[in-house]
Amino acid sequence: MGIRNLKPRHAAASLCLFAAGSVTCSGGAFAQAIAADDDKQQIQLLKQQMEALNKKLDALVAKQAQTANSQPAVSPAVASANAGTSSGTSSGTSANTGTTSGAQKTSDADASGWGAGMPAKLKSLLAALGDMEFYGNLDLSVDYATKGLKDSYVTPGGTVVFPRGHMGWQPDVSSNLSYVGVRGKRPFGSDASLAFVYQLETQLDISATSGSSNSNSAQDSTVKGALTSRNSFIGVASSSWGALKIGKTDAPYKTSTARMNPFSGMLGDYSVIMGNTGGDNRVEFGTRLDHAIWYESPSFHGWSLNALVSPGQNRGYENSVQASGESSCTGGNVPGSGGNPIACNDGSYGSAYSANLAYSNGPLYFTTAYEIHLGVNRSSDVTNTPAALASPDGTDPNDIGNEWAFKVGAQYKFPTLTTVSAIYEVMRRQIPAYLQTQNERSRNGFWLALTQEITPKDSVSVGWAHANRTPGDPGQHNTAPADPNAIGIPNPSNGANMVTAMYKHAIDKHATVYADYAMVINQAAAHYALGAGGRSVTVDCHDGSSISQGAPFCYAGGREMGFSVGLNYKF
Repeated sequence: MGIRNLKPRHAAASLCLFAAGSVTCSGGAFAQAIAADDDKQQIQLLKQQMEALNKKLDALVAKQAQTANSQPAVSPAVASANAGTSSGTSSGTSANTGTTSGAQKTSDADASGWGAGMPAKLKSLLAALGDMEFYGNLDLSVDYATKGLKDSYVTPGGTVVFPRGHMGWQPDVSSNLSYVGVRGKRPFGSDASLAFVYQLETQLDISATSGSSNSNSAQDSTVKGALTSRNSFIGVASSSWGALKIGKTDAPYKTSTARMNPFSGMLGDYSVIMGNTGGDNRVEFGTRLDHAIWYESPSFHGWSLNALVSPGQNRGYENSVQASGESSCTGGNVPGSGGNPIACNDGSYGSAYSANLAYSNGPLYFTTAYEIHLGVNRSSDVTNTPAALASPDGTDPNDIGNEWAFKVGAQYKFPTLTTVSAIYEVMRRQIPAYLQTQNERSRNGFWLALTQEITPKDSVSVGWAHANRTPGDPGQHNTAPADPNAIGIPNPSNGANMVTAMYKHAIDKHATVYADYAMVINQAAAHYALGAGGRSVTVDCHDGSSISQGAPFCYAGGREMGFSVGLNYKF
């Protein structure tokens, strides 16, 4: 059925309605109204025609229902097939509306007739699915990188050491930061301002087979490609006071400056140095915190606050075992990364606290953030422990202390479409003075990045990161102290710089291609790792020694370099 506006050659026009095989045309006054261009009269007459159509439609529907009721009973098989078809249709309708209450009785139906005869729990579930969002980030790249290590080194003690395996250029395919997830929001009853929120997110190892992260430098049972391995939580959110959530998430310290990192997930990710106290692949203050509770405030005149607490739930007072309910050590420290004995003795900690305060106003963004880890166990750094450095009972090395980080960051986008970002970071480890010669965790750092939009689809970015020296260093395979009783090297040459550049082109609003280059210039005792911060393939200080030969085999002073071409798709 429909409405057709006929336009005859003469001034007098007719409006014809086609319904149920009959044609009804109006003329006379309506034609005169068109001729006189009387808009109000035309609208009134059209409304009358539509009301007539609606009445006709209601009559046809009622007649069809009456006919269906007078049909003989169908067999159970046919009834079951019909019910299955109806259920599939209703499911789609529910997903679109997402507003049906589960409190309705089984025989109840809403005003449109949807859901009649459907169990209340099923109807509520389908309505909740209507509030669900499926999202993801797919990012793969082809890389060509080198560790930049020498064929042999002479240690301070005069020993010649030989890194094993490929030290030069090597191609690889990396999944980078690829993940998928579902998230949703479900209002509580009739109060739309208060809602239940949830998110379930998992990493995708697209170019590799998911499994535990065992290597020559770590024996980890964690499967990063497992379900909900990334930011996952449930919580309550309000438009007036913010959100309270529980689960695991990127800490506020990390997210506060994420927008200042145009190289996220790439070889030149700023996490190579920023938030990374000792170098290598770990980013202690740019990480995800498990078993956490956090609060996210709404924006108030441009200001916002995020605060998180992660209880240690560790039965060991020295935090040398996995936290209760966890599969690995806390804080990126995995069993074996500190050598023997295999324990959580190379960065595992108890409770953690993280918070940030931010201000956003047009092109300006400013933030300050703080995070502290309590009771960080780094007893594996004290490999030659004199009795005086042990605990009073002589059983445990006294190398357990708090570690904290503080940073300020600012970003501004100029009218020239030039975005400038800068971060200053301070990281400290609180330990006794006699342990400072192995303290490689206390230092300052800097980050500066510039992004220029060339066209609406093209941009270029450049970045520079710098890590200052630290008070001490426990030493690596080519930098170990010459004195066998020494616990470290005072005032080591372990600063580093990273430079990176990228070109990006947006194919459409979902797909982007990019090419980037990065180089890490490590001083003689430094071992910062190119690709740290989330990539599935990193370029670090470790050589190709087998697990049976011991771990870790890390050689400082490398000049890592790499090129990368990738494709990113967001949905």
